[in-house]
Amino acid sequence: MLQPEWAATAGFDVFHLQFGFDACSPQQLDELVRVLHRRGKPFVYTVHDLRNPHHESRSAHDLALDVLVPAADHLVTLTPGAAREIRRRWGREATVLPHPHVVDLPTMAAVQGGRSRRSDETFRIGLHVKSLRAGMDPMTVLPTLIETVGSLPGATLQVNGHRDVLEGDGTRRDERLASYLHAAASSGDLELQVHDFFSDKDLWRYLSSLDVSVLPYRFGTHSGWLEACRDLGTTVVVPSCGYFAEQGPVLGYVRDERTYDERSLAAAVIEAYESRPDLGATVEARREQRRAVAEAHERIYASVVDAR
Repeated sequence: MLQPEWAATAGFDVFHLQFGFDACSPQQLDELVRVLHRRGKPFVYTVHDLRNPHHESRSAHDLALDVLVPAADHLVTLTPGAAREIRRRWGREATVLPHPHVVDLPTMAAVQGGRSRRSDETFRIGLHVKSLRAGMDPMTVLPTLIETVGSLPGATLQVNGHRDVLEGDGTRRDERLASYLHAAASSGDLELQVHDFFSDKDLWRYLSSLDVSVLPYRFGTHSGWLEACRDLGTTVVVPSCGYFAEQGPVLGYVRDERTYDERSLAAAVIEAYESRPDLGATVEARREQRRAVAEAHERIYASVVDAR
């Protein structure tokens, strides 16, 4: 659908872009929006990422945004902070609509009803290194987490990661991280779980087994992982970069590409341990939010079609 040739002939009323254009050059994106404009087809763009979490440098994504944001007939984003940045950088207004639930509602209801929660009494703090996309920096936060969690009676630090990064023959093995984690696990400082990519069902089971999920990001904008945790009643500790803290009730620490305050991370973990906050979203709140988001999209689509 991102090929200008497809957009030139396909039948649709509104072209709504959200993700998936990383492999497109700015020239291809420019031609795409020119085709849409020539055909009189409205172009809606939801700005999820103002800083691409998969790119080490921001330059390529900035070039894409410089094409897409000015060309859109209507912009949507997820937080007021992102809307302010869009206004500052491009002079455009964006409709702010919250990120809807990620976990399906029946699973949310089951977990929140207590049928899927773990039964042990361990307070479990999770750090998920996934496959180490560019915006992640677990090595910076791990020493703080090991020291902090080690001082909390009945608490366990659980680190999960994918085989491609942490196993010896992994295609994207990170030797420094893998060696550190295996040594820390051997000394009893953390529990290490290495596995393939989770299915949705396995991911929801894993996230609901945690009391806290720490996001080890040094840059980024918004997080679906954060929303999934809130769906399952798991407290999220987020860095100060991006606009994660505006997505919903979370705990925070100071971390971006230039700054890291280990005391703030320790304080957030200790607060979660001592207060056991309930920062999740209820099923009914998510159902109502989804209804409101859908109605807002319907209004946006109708307005851009009428304007064209």
